[in-house]
Amino acid sequence: MLANKFLNLIQTYTKSLYNRSFVLQNIDKLIGVNIFLVIFTSIFAQSDNIGYFAIFAILLTIIKLFTKTGEQFDLTIGDKFLLVYFLFVIISVAGSSLFFLSLKGFFKTLTYIGFYVSVIHYFKNNKKIIKLIFIAYALCACYETIFAFMQNIGAVEEISGWQDMSHLNPEEVMTRVYGTLKPYNPNLFGGYMLSIIPAFITLPFINKRLIGFSILLGLLSCISLVLTGCRGAYIGLFFELIVIIAAAYKFLQPKLKKIFTCLVGTCTAFVIFIIISTASLRARIFSIFAMRSDSSNSFRFNVYNSCVHMFKDNWLLGIGCGNQNFREIYGLYMKTGFDALSAYNIYLETAVESGVFALISFICFLISNIAKAIKYLLSTKTIETVFVFASLLSIIGMLTHGIVDTVFFRPQIQFNFWIMIAIIRVLTKKI
Repeated sequence: MLANKFLNLIQTYTKSLYNRSFVLQNIDKLIGVNIFLVIFTSIFAQSDNIGYFAIFAILLTIIKLFTKTGEQFDLTIGDKFLLVYFLFVIISVAGSSLFFLSLKGFFKTLTYIGFYVSVIHYFKNNKKIIKLIFIAYALCACYETIFAFMQNIGAVEEISGWQDMSHLNPEEVMTRVYGTLKPYNPNLFGGYMLSIIPAFITLPFINKRLIGFSILLGLLSCISLVLTGCRGAYIGLFFELIVIIAAAYKFLQPKLKKIFTCLVGTCTAFVIFIIISTASLRARIFSIFAMRSDSSNSFRFNVYNSCVHMFKDNWLLGIGCGNQNFREIYGLYMKTGFDALSAYNIYLETAVESGVFALISFICFLISNIAKAIKYLLSTKTIETVFVFASLLSIIGMLTHGIVDTVFFRPQIQFNFWIMIAIIRVLTKKI
């Protein structure tokens, strides 16, 4: 690879500098600190401040690549699809009618992908840190769960119109919690919790004494997600649970499968009873199937319709990156009174912004990594298998939620996505 030849050439000139520098010899530790800062600051910091730590990690990784002998790029099939996606994004930005607005969105995309590359190069030599990543996510989930329950008990007021109350009785109105993530939004909080709850699965395998803690806090975190009233997160959680049940059933000993089936049936019946007997939760879940009768659903259908027309007019290369660019051009297509910041569907959003080939490339990137994760799970039985499973579970939840919302593109969730993909990428490299 030409890039690796270039790196090797640079490394021959900087080898002596690396050998004499205490900072360069410990640069991985600095990269690791910034990765953990991205994780922990996501629960309270503004988007720009989270991004600064990601940029620091990227810059440190570039320095590492140019100075540490033996550092190279190695592309998997998934990486090649991602590279193709990124090339189409560049072309889309270059051809955008609102170039400077699109350029701002492009730099965000560049930061996310650059962070992904940084995390890969960090994990390659520091696989033992992966378990600390999941512990960090579990701690964040605990912190947010406590705040969610406090907000629910205090019956926090809505900051904006988060649910259609025109057809609801007072007892059917849900108190929607939003945690500490900024900007305050229950859908963002729901998507965030969806991405980190799978971390609890790894805790008993890291330390057997954590099994009780893992089950209890995992359950409470799921309840906090339910308290968001985020219907997209409900759907994502449902699919995460389905995957957990299917995986557990497959790997259980035959004599335990009947007991497990009875346990799952009992829990399912209990959950259905809770939903039916809780007016606000019942109304919220049933509104998913209300179609146009629910104003939030109707709003999304109108946005989807406008975005499809946008895509038809810009199907090849899209309109360019970024929500500001999207909003300006969306105004030419929107139905009066239905302004939107995004397409409310991450796949439609990708197609509108960067064109059909970018969408295909990105989907192929996802399929490639998911397929490798599944193949790894079926062929390997180590603690790393649990890490891959938790990462896959998180990705499935985020991608499912993304069908009906675009909080996926918020830094709090987007950085989690790339960390999970990087974990799969590093641990399944030999597959």
